[in-house]
Amino acid sequence: MNREEGMIILQKNLPNDSLIKHCIAVGAVMEELAVHFGEDKEKWFLAGLLHDIDYEITKTKPEKHGIIAMEILADCKLSNDILQAIKAHSGNFPAETLFDKALLIADPITGLITASALINPAKKVSAVKLKSLKKKFKNKKFAAGANREQIADCEKIGLQLNDFLELSLKAMVAYQDQLGLGD
Repeated sequence: MNREEGMIILQKNLPNDSLIKHCIAVGAVMEELAVHFGEDKEKWFLAGLLHDIDYEITKTKPEKHGIIAMEILADCKLSNDILQAIKAHSGNFPAETLFDKALLIADPITGLITASALINPAKKVSAVKLKSLKKKFKNKKFAAGANREQIADCEKIGLQLNDFLELSLKAMVAYQDQLGLGD
């Protein structure tokens, strides 16, 4: 499966535009993490893009998150490691590999960065500064849904928090137009 095919199946199963943008943002962060770790950026992007494909179905049944995704993606010719990372991000399956753990940290950081961009007068990811993002990270009331502990787990895969925040900002700036947070 390539990105275009991934977008088609995502849009078919996830009609919410905000959630699609979230998935693109997670794909962007995953792509940048892949570059950082010398991994396959297309594979990592796809995992990020498809990670919440079952969200609309499972939002009231979180115990099914990941399980329903596997049913949706069963015929999509995705590698087992992509499927495992998507399952593991749900919290219902163990995160064992670097790939799995990367998706776990990529998911919540996008919410923190998006919220930071939206409160900025320019409403652009490129207007968010690292110093400001670090302050917002410390303020747990800001973008409360962005799990700080999960983000801080970046250290478990060898990234200091500051470096991870910077990498994630860079990733989302590259996709800011697709996210509706650019020029």
